[in-house]
Amino acid sequence: MSILLYLIPIALVLGLIGLAGFIWALKTGQYDDLDGAARRILIDEDNED
Repeated sequence: MSILLYLIPIALVLGLIGLAGFIWALKTGQYDDLDGAARRILIDEDNED
């Protein structure tokens, strides 16, 4: 039972780190162009000179 005194704060800290990372990704524009990567993979760029 005393292990919960360690695991609960560790889980909360890891959750806050994940939330902070997600908010950082939103603020820096990581999710702005969701369709661009999906379309870029279909573009054929064979430049055989």
